[in-house]
Order: sequence, then C-alpha cells, then structure tokens
Amino acid sequence: MRVGVLGAGGRMGDEVCRAVAGADDLELVAAVDPGAAGTEVAGVVIQADLDVLVGAAPDVVVDFSVAGVAPGNLARVAAAGIHAVVGTTGLTDDDLAGLARSFAGPESGAPNCVLAPNFAIGAVLMARFAELAAPWFAGAEVIELHHNGKLDAPSGTALDTVARMAAARRAAGAGAYPPDATSNVVVPGARGGAGDGGIRVHSVRLPGLVAHQEVLLGATGQTLTIRHDTTDRRAFMDGVLLAVRRVPSTPGLTLGLEPLLGI
Repeated sequence: MRVGVLGAGGRMGDEVCRAVAGADDLELVAAVDPGAAGTEVAGVVIQADLDVLVGAAPDVVVDFSVAGVAPGNLARVAAAGIHAVVGTTGLTDDDLAGLARSFAGPESGAPNCVLAPNFAIGAVLMARFAELAAPWFAGAEVIELHHNGKLDAPSGTALDTVARMAAARRAAGAGAYPPDATSNVVVPGARGGAGDGGIRVHSVRLPGLVAHQEVLLGATGQTLTIRHDTTDRRAFMDGVLLAVRRVPSTPGLTLGLEPLLGI
C-alpha cells in the first residue's frame, strides 16, 4: 500500500514516515511539510507542495499537521480519491462536519477517513475504562500532561475522554456530576476548565513530557485512578499503522480507533 504523510517535518510526522518505511506491506511515496522542505526523512525528500503528494498517487495519506491547514489539505486529498488517517488535533465541529462531507465513503464515490485523538492503544483503553467507570462515581476530574510544544489545550484525548464519560453517565441516567463547590478561587483557573457533564480538565505543559493522562474518580470511601503514560512516540505507531491498513475498508468518516479495535 502506498502512503503519503502530511506534517512530515514534525515529531509525529517524522515518526510516522519511519514507521511506514519500516513496514513490509507499506511504501512511503511522499512527504509534505512546508517548514521542512528539502530535508530528508526515511529516504524521502520532504516537499513543500501538496500537489507533489497528490501526484505521487498514494492509497492513504496520514495527516499529523496543524489544525489551521489540515481541513483544507484533507479536502484536496479527498477530492483526489485518497483515503486519510488523521491525528491532527484542535479541529472544530465545523471541521469535522466538513471531513464527514468530503470522506463520505464508497457509496457516494468518496474515499474514507479515520480520525483519532490518540493512536496509542493503551490511551484508547484508558478512555474506555474511564467511560465504564464514570456512572458509578460521584465525581471525576481529568489531568492531561504534554510536552511544552503542544499548541492546543486541553488535548483532544482529554476532550474525547470527558465527552465519553459524560455520555455514559447520561445513558445510565446518572446525569452531570454535582457542581463544583469551590467558592474562593485565589488564582484564576486553578480549578481547571469545566468540560462536558461538569467534568474538570487540567492541562500541564512541561519539557520532558510526551503525552500522559490521568482520570481521577471519587465516591464515598473510595477513589479510582486510571492513568496512561506515553514515554516514546513510537507508542502511537501501532495504532497509526492499524488505521492505515484498515481505512480502505472502513466506510466514511470514523472517529477514534475503537471501531477498529472492536471495543
């Protein structure tokens, strides 16, 4: 299978290029990143122009670029009939609606797309476990920790986890968690941001971190902590390659790795 990579000059894009090039059943045919044009990754020279990637006729494009350019680039990829795997975070609801229109699946004659907030299998399981636990506890907060080069906060993984937890509570008839009783916030923002269902989200940005998340749940007499730590970006590659291999047979726009994992 022929694969192109958008955002190839970034840390994740670079890792994707190497993983694709190292897979026996995949071929890296193009890499695009205007900020790294002319440099080489995994034996391929990075180009500045998306037209070069489209001209290379990949079967699948993997996008780990930035939210400001990803929707437009992916629309062009879809128009060329190329499937996409997207790890870019910070996309809006309007962006997702646009992707759903562009990648409408084979019944409409359009290609497919898998978009996931996190490609680490352990992180996907962490969010699933939190979803299962949410209806059974009286309170919950999420702490996400990332490297200091990450541009968006909270992370896409944290937002997805919170949304899944809130939906699980609604489905179980548990409703939103009780409102925060804090009445004297000495430092603005100290209690984090209130996400879906009243779940507080705290973002940490520090050099030395990669990607980490902790879900804290509490009830009378007990607490539950669910934590996942990514210590190397290679942890994301099993999920990325799984999505690359499955996207041609996964119709339309698929959100998250869960359908590919059967969970």
